Amino acid sequence: MLSTAHRVRTATDFSHTVRSGTRSGCRNVVLYAVRTGLSEPSRFGFIVSKSVGNAVTRNLVKRRLREAAASALVQRPVGLDVVVRALPPAAAASWSELSSDFEKCLASSVKRFGRDGRRGGGR
Repeated sequence: MLSTAHRVRTATDFSHTVRSGTRSGCRNVVLYAVRTGLSEPSRFGFIVSKSVGNAVTRNLVKRRLREAAASALVQRPVGLDVVVRALPPAAAASWSELSSDFEKCLASSVKRFGRDGRRGGGR
């Protein structure tokens, strides 16, 4: 479980991250990331729509993504806002596939910050 300090909670923060962040997609997820101040903790938000499956399936996907985010916090505890959108194939994905896609997309987004200096101002 992610603590409140590590969750994207408001609609404004979600839309800011999705609209102005870097976008990276894989088979199971699309990840949007934006840099924040170095003194701010990294925060994660999740979008899992009904197209992924029924409530039980959506909750399973969310729990798996939250766990992947918790392990990412160990490596990047400050400076990022991340929104993860689960795609319909995520419903049938195993834990290893889902976490692999999450890590791959996050690494790709973070790598883009170094190349593209205009991405990622604060809020």
